[in-house]
Amino acid sequence: MSETFMILPVPGQAPRLLRVPDDYERHEAYRHVTAVMAAVQEREHAWDWEDLLQALEVHGFTAVDCVLGPVLERVD
Repeated sequence: MSETFMILPVPGQAPRLLRVPDDYERHEAYRHVTAVMAAVQEREHAWDWEDLLQALEVHGFTAVDCVLGPVLERVD
């Protein structure tokens, strides 16, 4: 079974990469992360990435270190 990852874009910062638990389908993972984000934002006005990551880890998501690569542009 192949692994599934989710990119969380962060305006003005490097994106975050999550490994999605095997028991989530893509659309389920998206909805679940959205719900966890909303709960953290509602609970903690001054939340940060670590707060969100802790909440996501409870649900089996894990952060993956990544490097932003070069832009893929077609040169004709």
